[in-house]
Amino acid sequence: MVASSQIIPGMTISIDNKVYRIESAVKVTVSKGVPFIKTKLKSLLTDEMVEKNFKLNQEVNEVSLVERRLEFLYLEGKDYLFLDVGNLDQVSVSANVIGDKVHYLKEGTELKAMFYGDTIFSVELPQFLELMVVKTESGDTPIHATNATKIAILETGAKVDVPLFIESGDIIKVDTQTNDYVQRV
Repeated sequence: MVASSQIIPGMTISIDNKVYRIESAVKVTVSKGVPFIKTKLKSLLTDEMVEKNFKLNQEVNEVSLVERRLEFLYLEGKDYLFLDVGNLDQVSVSANVIGDKVHYLKEGTELKAMFYGDTIFSVELPQFLELMVVKTESGDTPIHATNATKIAILETGAKVDVPLFIESGDIIKVDTQTNDYVQRV
């Protein structure tokens, strides 16, 4: 437990058995009344934004999220099955937690997952992955143009703009956070 005057953005708290990340916290003083802490909270389960006010020095339940390493195994129904590298348990992660990161999942990909108890709130891919180009779409730009690119479809299904010299079968390094081509490996 912490006092509401000690909460800061980035902290994770629990209210009514729901877990929120504090996006902003501001002390509000009014001329006729009691000061309070005005916060914006983001639900870690639904990504919903909520505004909540706390009395000054009100007790708030701070929670700690646990980071664990998971290795992707395969798609099982609508969920994704992972192996917890630390304890070798199988962990099922729903598609809404994975989100757009699914475009970079292939067997053996390791990622970080944030847990509260047995519930996974977020996953984070490595910043760079090396993936094979399965197909390239022909570039309509003449070869002599500067910075000419074409779209490459990777083994995971992701589409990335690549230079014209990249061909099917090439292994390329991709920045998973910006969806950008980095280099040919």
